[in-house]
Amino acid sequence: MPVALVLLLALSGLIRSNGAGNVCDLGRRPSSRPHSVSILEFGAVGDGKTLNTLAFQNAVFYLKSFADKGGAQLYVPPGRWLTGSFNLTSHLTLFLEKDAVILASQDPSHWQAVDPLPSYGRGIDLPGKRYMSLINGYMLHDVVVTGDNGTIDGQGLFWWDRFNSHSLKYSRPHLVEFVSSENVIVSNLTFLNAPEYTIHSVYCSHVYIHRVTANTSPESPYTVGIVPDSSDNVCIQDSTINMGYDAISLKSGWDEYGISYARPTANVQIRGVHLRAASGSSISFGSEMSGGISDVVVLDAYMHNSLSGIAFRTTKGRGGYIKEIDVSNIHMVNVGTAFLANGSFGTHPDSGFDENAYPLVSHIRLHDIVGENISIAGDFFGTEESPFTSVVLSNISLSMTNSGSPDDDSWRCLYVEGSSESVVPEPCYELMSFESSYGRAAAL
Repeated sequence: MPVALVLLLALSGLIRSNGAGNVCDLGRRPSSRPHSVSILEFGAVGDGKTLNTLAFQNAVFYLKSFADKGGAQLYVPPGRWLTGSFNLTSHLTLFLEKDAVILASQDPSHWQAVDPLPSYGRGIDLPGKRYMSLINGYMLHDVVVTGDNGTIDGQGLFWWDRFNSHSLKYSRPHLVEFVSSENVIVSNLTFLNAPEYTIHSVYCSHVYIHRVTANTSPESPYTVGIVPDSSDNVCIQDSTINMGYDAISLKSGWDEYGISYARPTANVQIRGVHLRAASGSSISFGSEMSGGISDVVVLDAYMHNSLSGIAFRTTKGRGGYIKEIDVSNIHMVNVGTAFLANGSFGTHPDSGFDENAYPLVSHIRLHDIVGENISIAGDFFGTEESPFTSVVLSNISLSMTNSGSPDDDSWRCLYVEGSSESVVPEPCYELMSFESSYGRAAAL
């Protein structure tokens, strides 16, 4: 057996033993609640014009009293329910009936400004505070947001225009955000027009996202679908996500703030997803990854009409790591760059970052992947101080848009080490064997 193949098999076993493959096999289902009330009981009006923020807030406050009695359900019937930001509570199910639409207010005064996350040190768009998300959960346990394919519409055009015109007062809100929470389920819903992120889980454990659809306009600026952020034991399954920027993005904090907070994203499984990322990546890692990202399995994904398919992003000053990643059974169609790994990507929150905090990118396995109408097979650009290592490619077949032309430059590599087996088109020599050009130069 060739040495390269032995190494491939050995690394395969190492990655698959990391436990991430079991996250979606737990079969989490929303437990039935012994108590249920309708938002109508709190004076809500579903005409798309009446502001119902107080009704949602009062309903959740009332349902807190059932936390030690098995929890409760807040039922949202068909209608168009305009609201500003509101918080959920533990042991609660928010259920949207078919044809129920929760509409986000477009008045910024209906969105509370809150402090930035400690692992970021500032807002994403601007220094300072950020607008609270539409639906929030803070330090919750056992919370479910589900329905019979009801809809949560962020009406994001208002926020996108403000972002593009540089007229935001604070960083844009997300549609749904859970912070420091456990046992969270989001399922059977449609999410539209998020101002920035659609579903953001940060400092969370045991998050299960199943059978959701999330859509924004291809022109929406830097909108992202699902963002596991400094969270562990996360499953994203059987969902369709179409975003302006990234469809799914794994993160873990920004530069010195993420390094100090030291909460990694780990043990994540993504499977059975359909993804489109108009100006970003179907699935991205980073670039805010200073707390570390590891033990991630991606399988059975369809990626289409995206600027890039799989992206690993970082830069000097990030610190942290991206390691033990296994991506397989992927079908790409109309993708600009199938695989992107960039060690000089992104900005810094402020001038306080450590220039010598070099990120580690290692033990990445990409296998059993086919692609059609692909412009560039792979761009792998590490840095001299911290090259990408142990990148393993196997059983990959990509049909290129410029195959056979004099300008065919399917793979571009610098400061990367790895190996490959059965890859078409043939990768750059840095990925032909573990003894890359970088390794040979270092040995001389």
